[in-house]
Amino acid sequence: MAQKKVTVSLPADLVRAARHLAVDRGVSLSKFLALLLEEHVEATRQYHQARDRQLELLERGLPLGTCGEMAWSRDELHER
Repeated sequence: MAQKKVTVSLPADLVRAARHLAVDRGVSLSKFLALLLEEHVEATRQYHQARDRQLELLERGLPLGTCGEMAWSRDELHER
């Protein structure tokens, strides 16, 4: 996979903390940030796929056994 260099400005204390987390995982700071970005991008992609599936289900509807026709009225259902 081709690599692209990117310059990012971050607060010094954030870089220090991130560097410690990277060391704990045994990777460089650059690799650690790449992994975090990959996780976020993948999670966003999966969210959009799930949302699109659910919107499609809402649009299509689910079979409820009525064949699209109701044999009752609202008043009948709420009779007291």
